[in-house]
Amino acid sequence: MRTVEFLLPVIFSAVLVSCGTRQEKQPAVNYSVMEVKPADITLNESFSASVRGRQDIEIYPQVSGTITKVCVTEGEHVKKGQELFIIDQVPYYAALQTASANVEAAKTNVETARIELESKQMLFDENVVSEYDLSNARNAFHVASARLKQAEAEELNARNSYSYTTVISPADGVVGILPFRTGALVNPQLSQPLTTVSDNSVMYVYFSLSEKELQSMIRKYGNIEKMIARMPEVRLQLSDGTMYETAGRVESVSGVLNQATGSGQIRAAFDNESGILLTGGTGNVIIPHTIADAISIPQSAAYELQDKLFVYKVIDGKAQSAPITVHPISDGKSYTVLSGLSAGDIIVTKGVGMIKNGDAVVVNEKEVKQ
Repeated sequence: MRTVEFLLPVIFSAVLVSCGTRQEKQPAVNYSVMEVKPADITLNESFSASVRGRQDIEIYPQVSGTITKVCVTEGEHVKKGQELFIIDQVPYYAALQTASANVEAAKTNVETARIELESKQMLFDENVVSEYDLSNARNAFHVASARLKQAEAEELNARNSYSYTTVISPADGVVGILPFRTGALVNPQLSQPLTTVSDNSVMYVYFSLSEKELQSMIRKYGNIEKMIARMPEVRLQLSDGTMYETAGRVESVSGVLNQATGSGQIRAAFDNESGILLTGGTGNVIIPHTIADAISIPQSAAYELQDKLFVYKVIDGKAQSAPITVHPISDGKSYTVLSGLSAGDIIVTKGVGMIKNGDAVVVNEKEVKQ
């Protein structure tokens, strides 16, 4: 009996402790929360790009000969008409002198033939010479005139050839590499140019959009012409990660897709007064894309489960898991929510990995109204 009397208080105490445990409520935790508020959000889409000068003009010789002088250096800024190379001028100058002399001789022959024709005409009018003699004089004059034109054409060709011995820049720009130096023998059939003159005052930046992306943009603006006119300014991220100081404008959109890649090429123009942009460079074109009345949440407010994103809404003081879909483009800090949240929803923004469905959450009204 004593044993029973000893166990009864112990059992009774255990029952009381057990009942007390069941009656305890889980304490509410003060998590960071926010109220969902729609706003216009601008997302930046990035596309790989290549940089080219507005004009990249390859310079080839138009006559054969040895280079007697290289007038520029690589990377030099040149003006339209500035001398680049001098090709041996002696044979071409001699040919021009010969052609000019032939022109003078032909002019003399024409004048002699004209005098002869006028004399024959006077004698014919006086019945001194026959029609045959007059015709011969007339034909001689025409032959002399034709030979003069031929000589003048040859002189023009010789003058052009002589002028081509001075290779000039066809436009303002920057001189590229100079593979040929003084003494090199060159001709119009060269496999590579003497140099390239690039007009770098305005640079063309080329990038591509997939067929789906291009169709989406055309649909958004109406057609290609409206797309070009209404697209916002674009920015250029350089290969070193910095942003180019001046914004650019889209100038052309290819109406034909590349069959190999299934993409369409777009060209944007950027002013290059500073000369930072170089032909052959690479970078990324940044196109801003504004979404009206969008919902943005910090990435810390979402968690991933089986390739889907979820957030915890606070409903009646308790955490409730809710799936969301987000825009594929993000800045690495926040998500733009496409579905799953509505204006006025309260969500937990930090510590979501420690929460379970049904956990009590204390909502700080001052934090929500921020």
